[in-house]
Amino acid sequence: MEKVFKIHENGIYMVWKIREDGGVRLLHFSALPFDEKTLKNDYEENGCRLVELEAAGYDRPEERHGTKYIVTAPGYRMKYVSHKDERNETGRKLEICTADEESGLQAINHFQFFDGIAVVRCWCEVENTGTEVQTLEYVSTFNLNGVEKEGILTPDEKIRIGVVHNAWQKELQVREYSLPEVGMEFAQLNAPVRSSKAFEITNTGNWSAKSYIPMGYVRNTETGSRLFWQIEHNGSWHWEVSDFTNHLYVQLSGPTEQQSHWFKDLKPGDKFVTVPAGVGAVTGDLGNMAKELTKYRRAIRRENQDNEKLGVIFNDYMNCLWADPTTEKEFPLIDAAAKAGCEYFCIDAGWYADGFWWDAVGEWKPSQKRFPGGIKEVIDYIRSKGMIPGLWLELEVMGIKSPMVEKMPEKAFFHRHGKRIYDRSRYQLDFRQPEVIAHANEVIDRLVQEYGIGYIKMDYNIEPGIGTEVDAACPGEGLLGHERAYLAWLDSVFERYPDLIIENCSSGGLRMDYAMLSRYSIQSTSDQEDYRYYATISANAPLAVAMEQAAVWSYPKAGASEEETIFNMVNAILLRIHQSGHLAEITDVQKGLVKEALDYYKTIRGDIRQAYPYWPIGTSSYSDNWSALALDAGKKHYVAVWRRGGEDRITLPMTRLAGKEVKIRCAYPQERPVTFGWNAAESSLSVRMKEEICARLFEIEVVSDKK
Repeated sequence: MEKVFKIHENGIYMVWKIREDGGVRLLHFSALPFDEKTLKNDYEENGCRLVELEAAGYDRPEERHGTKYIVTAPGYRMKYVSHKDERNETGRKLEICTADEESGLQAINHFQFFDGIAVVRCWCEVENTGTEVQTLEYVSTFNLNGVEKEGILTPDEKIRIGVVHNAWQKELQVREYSLPEVGMEFAQLNAPVRSSKAFEITNTGNWSAKSYIPMGYVRNTETGSRLFWQIEHNGSWHWEVSDFTNHLYVQLSGPTEQQSHWFKDLKPGDKFVTVPAGVGAVTGDLGNMAKELTKYRRAIRRENQDNEKLGVIFNDYMNCLWADPTTEKEFPLIDAAAKAGCEYFCIDAGWYADGFWWDAVGEWKPSQKRFPGGIKEVIDYIRSKGMIPGLWLELEVMGIKSPMVEKMPEKAFFHRHGKRIYDRSRYQLDFRQPEVIAHANEVIDRLVQEYGIGYIKMDYNIEPGIGTEVDAACPGEGLLGHERAYLAWLDSVFERYPDLIIENCSSGGLRMDYAMLSRYSIQSTSDQEDYRYYATISANAPLAVAMEQAAVWSYPKAGASEEETIFNMVNAILLRIHQSGHLAEITDVQKGLVKEALDYYKTIRGDIRQAYPYWPIGTSSYSDNWSALALDAGKKHYVAVWRRGGEDRITLPMTRLAGKEVKIRCAYPQERPVTFGWNAAESSLSVRMKEEICARLFEIEVVSDKK
């Protein structure tokens, strides 16, 4: 007898069904109620499988699937076993267990709701309950067919797929694509829809965000509904959108055999758990989606004081010392940073090497040549100025010229084809190995206990590729094991040092994922050296990272104009200020502008950590003349506006303030006016900036709600 289960939780409508043949179908997951008429027949309903699971040695019938993850075997045979629908301290928790009798594979799909948040955390746990080894080649974390079924327009007309492209120094490029634009036109005729093509977004390797942020969305322009997701993994992952049984599906997973050279030999009694993903549904604009993602990201991360206090960090690298620190160079910088109001001072790369620092990383002992009185002298001076000292590390690698290389066992390094993996004169360390963990712990303990370090910039500047064959059946399995071991090691560090701040940096923003950011409190967003380009990164950052975790460089140069200095500071004020630039060498006027920005930031950072982002004129592209980012903090709204050419005026729709009486002021800087005005009838902000390169920060106070 068929059974249908309907859930309405935190604004999400979820419908799943146990069919007469025992199959389980996820029929609906949306911000809109389920309309049964949108699944026209048994054929269409049959495509709404709860889980796709591919194991070696089983036939895949039906459909011309190509490499699409549909009709997986034994996934298509999975039958209902049991389910739980309970509550825990987080919210509602649904678990659905299915199994395949022939293979003995059993899967439990987990759906963890969060009270008050329109996002569900999903993962799948697979167990071999049979008597033979089963080789997993693919397991979906989340699978939903029919994402386009709401509304009457064709999918070609109404569906947009959102992708956040990422690249070194060109991070956070938001793009939307129609189905025809990605080569997946749906038929306009009343005929079956079939193809072998999928729109695939994949990462393979240890830089989780080197080409794409591990997130995406599907938007229905007709109904205003959105399905969105983030894959919470620090390595290989995959998502795809394609057609199946006349509908459009979305599938999310971690590593796969086809894309990531991963498989898993599951012995009888063994279990495998997929990487988790947060999946949400809302109606409305991108800001509505970002609000739920921001709430969810705050809910899943480690509790820490850094994301409550939002301390101002000075780092001596960018447009400053460029990895060439010495005692002589640091002292005047420390004085200037303290005078400006910085609260942390981080010595970046090079502190451990007498000369060229790149291929010598690994031992992490300070250079006596750079610091004749010892690095402790500089660290103590930082503390004497009221700032917390920090150091740069890159613990996951060893340079080929590091003396530590000879002290480590061969299996401590990634290998393929029986040889060590090189990338840019470094070796990749394997955190599954106890010797690597011991080495990493020794370095952290020494920096914290002996040097008194309270801040670590943890960088990572190589890409070791598909993984390692050491202690693994395939490179992808070795990579996944290393990545999970690294996260477990991070957890152990924060257990020992809960107040230690560790910044997640991977050549800037190339590991911008919430496996890492559920541990780390702060994320480097870029290595971008040009402040004008950085405006796009700043404007788009809250789509990928909560504002209080998104570190943005501000680096006014000596001899720069006042407007350049202001632009630099506006880049960072609504996020986390990562101050740099040679503050000891800039003019007094520039110093005053930096200090004014930092002083103002300290008055609003309490709002930033609980605010939600939105984009009055849409997300920013690098070619845009104008960009804007707004934060909704309830009684206050903050708006950063950047101009990089074009017309000297713009009007920003501020629909979230419709029907409200407001007061508006240019909050930074206060004594270099630009022309602006509030249009009450239209709920819009008009701004005119005469300088071609110009930025301002506006503060809007809600006086009353006239509704």
